[in-house]
Amino acid sequence: MYEAYWGLARSPFQNVPDPAFFFPSSQHREGLARLLYAVRYGKGAALLTGTVGSGKTTLARAFVLQLSQARYDVGLVTNPALPRAEFLAEINQQFGLPASGNGKVDLLHRFNERLVENRRKDRETVLIVDEGQAILERDVFEELRLLLNFQLNDRFLLTLVLMGQPELTEMLAGVEQFAQRIAIRFHLKALDGKETREYIAFRLQRAGAERPLFTEEALDLVWERTRGVPRIINTLCDLCLLEGFAAKASVVDGRVVRGALASL
Repeated sequence: MYEAYWGLARSPFQNVPDPAFFFPSSQHREGLARLLYAVRYGKGAALLTGTVGSGKTTLARAFVLQLSQARYDVGLVTNPALPRAEFLAEINQQFGLPASGNGKVDLLHRFNERLVENRRKDRETVLIVDEGQAILERDVFEELRLLLNFQLNDRFLLTLVLMGQPELTEMLAGVEQFAQRIAIRFHLKALDGKETREYIAFRLQRAGAERPLFTEEALDLVWERTRGVPRIINTLCDLCLLEGFAAKASVVDGRVVRGALASL
């Protein structure tokens, strides 16, 4: 409702994983580069963790866009909070395979056929499991480990990318055989003060802003309150634009930010 007032083509601070708003901070670039390395060089398994709201899912969407459909067959499990048998069925479902049949053996057989078919067509198979900390059963990690056993003498037939909150690392410590298979690891932290300013400017520019909309005081207040967590930055900055619109302000200044904070 405030976009036209601020000269924007779209809302800049929506809390959705839109890859068009993927902010390439130094650590986000490194995280993306490590995931791409794991896939392109057949490393088997990669782990990306990050604090709540750090931009993991947006990074995942940006990662998928880097994988051409002609070369990569990608399945994305966004809700892994499933029992063991249903988890395998969900994987098949995400690859467009039949998810019902004669139990686990049938599901694995179909998945293996897909892996072999992709290899024959010179396509790489990539399975992304997001929100890994939500995995309910230890046995699910065992199933993921077994999927990595689908391999040739010189390479894996599957690259697994596991993403989640920091507690996922602790969960994996209890399943050592699987943890040992993870060749690439990276942890996303919150943005620092400079990156927070750049993040806000980046999203505004992507939304069509042609001038700075936040004053230096406003940016300082946003950093102090959010401590660089992208999801919280989005929530606060969105409220700031709404508050400024309601007050008919020409810029978002300290007064506007304080008004937005009062409404949180």
